[in-house]
Amino acid sequence: MTESDAFLACVREVARLFGADDTVPPGDQPARQLACTLRKPLLRRERLPEELFAPLMAASVYDPDPSFCRWFVEPAVYAFGRRRVMAALLDYRRGGTDAERAGADRAWYCAHVPLKAERSPAYGPGGVRDPALDEVGDIKEAWRAL
Repeated sequence: MTESDAFLACVREVARLFGADDTVPPGDQPARQLACTLRKPLLRRERLPEELFAPLMAASVYDPDPSFCRWFVEPAVYAFGRRRVMAALLDYRRGGTDAERAGADRAWYCAHVPLKAERSPAYGPGGVRDPALDEVGDIKEAWRAL
């Protein structure tokens, strides 16, 4: 399986679990096109189903373009918290294949996305968010130790 095949499989799984059409669009970059259709709907949800977490992380790690892996990292950070996202990327960095470790490095940068209450309904009324979701000092330290 090529890198682009693996990325397409991940994006299709996110689409399927999200309840979106996972039909492969025609064109020379079907995974990118399918990812583009998912980006905004993923961010617009207040909550994402638990079963979406691992596929979102896989899609962010397998996305070969560091400019676009944010499309999967950002909704995961809003819905599941920066701590959980960074911990998952740390796991890829520790035990993944060479390609997964490189993908985790790309996604790590995106996991630092600034969080804004107006960007996602994942924030509660008044822009409130549990700060424990985003406490990552120990995870950053573990990342640097690698």
